[in-house]
Amino acid sequence: MNLALIISFLKGTIGAATPILYAATGEIVSQRSGIMNLGLEGVMLMGAVSGYMVVLNTSNLALGIFTAAAVGLLIGLLFAFLTVTLQADQVVSGLSITLFGTGLSGYIGKSASTSALDLHFPTLKIPLLSKIPVVGDVLFDQDLMVYVLYAVVIAACIFIYKTKWGMQLRTIGENPRAADTLGINVYRTRYLYACVGSVLTALGGAYLTLCYTPLWFDGMTAGKGWIAVALVIFSGWNPAIAALGAILFGGISVLSLRLQLIDTSISSHFISMLPYLCTVAVLLIFTNKRSRGRNPSPSSLGQPYDREGR
Repeated sequence: MNLALIISFLKGTIGAATPILYAATGEIVSQRSGIMNLGLEGVMLMGAVSGYMVVLNTSNLALGIFTAAAVGLLIGLLFAFLTVTLQADQVVSGLSITLFGTGLSGYIGKSASTSALDLHFPTLKIPLLSKIPVVGDVLFDQDLMVYVLYAVVIAACIFIYKTKWGMQLRTIGENPRAADTLGINVYRTRYLYACVGSVLTALGGAYLTLCYTPLWFDGMTAGKGWIAVALVIFSGWNPAIAALGAILFGGISVLSLRLQLIDTSISSHFISMLPYLCTVAVLLIFTNKRSRGRNPSPSSLGQPYDREGR
C-alpha cells in the first residue's frame, strides 16, 4: 500500500477518534466519582449545534468553543442536580438528557442544516515534531482541538493516578461514606466532576461541526456518545487505554467509510454497522469478565449518596 494512503488513513483515524475520546475521557472522570451519565449522545449533539450556530452567526471560533463548553456545563449542572441533589435514578436521568439533547439540537439547528461553515479550525504543524517520519504527519499535523485532547488525556491520567485529588476522586467512587468521614465533600465533588465530564463531552460534539465536518445535520453524532460509553467500560476506566480504544474505533469507522467508496461485494449496510458491532463485542467481553468476578468499575457507580442514610 502507498505510504501516502497509510498516512492519510491514520490521520483520518485520529480525527474520527477525537470526538469519541473527548466524551469518553469526560465520562471516565464522571464515573470515577460514582456518577454515570448515559446522556452523552444528547450532550454531544448540543455541543455540536451550539458551537456551529455561534460560529455560523459570528465567525468566531473561540466564541463557538466557549459556547459549546458553557452549554455542556449547564447540562452537567442539570444532571448533577437531578442525580446528586434530588437523587434521581442516574440511568433514567441520562436517557432523559439524551432525548432532550437530541430533540432540542434538531430544533435549534433546523434553520441552518444546509449551511456549511466557511470557517473551521485549520491543521497546524508542530515545529520539529511534525518532521518525524510518519508519526509526525499523523500525530503532529492536526488541528488545535486534537492537540488540546492530547493534553486532556495526559492530564487526566496524571490527575487520577498521581495526585491527592485523584485519590479523593477514586475514593468517592469506591466508598463515598468513607470519603465523607475523611472530610471530603461528596456532593460538591460529584457536582464538579459531573460538570467536567459534560463539558468535555460537549467539546467532543463541537469538534464534529467545527473541525471534522464543518456543517450541521440532525443526529450527526450517529451513536458516537454510546460508543464513548462502551469505550469507558472497555478501558477499565483508564484514560490511556481509552485513547487506544478510541483509535481502534476511529480506524474501524474510517475503514468502513472507505470501503463504501470502492467496488466491493460486501453490503454497504454491513460495512456501516462495523463500529457498532465492535461496540457490542466490547460489551459482551466486559460482561464475560464481570461474570468471572473481574469488575473494575467503581463500587458506588450509579448509586446515589445519602449522608443521612444508613
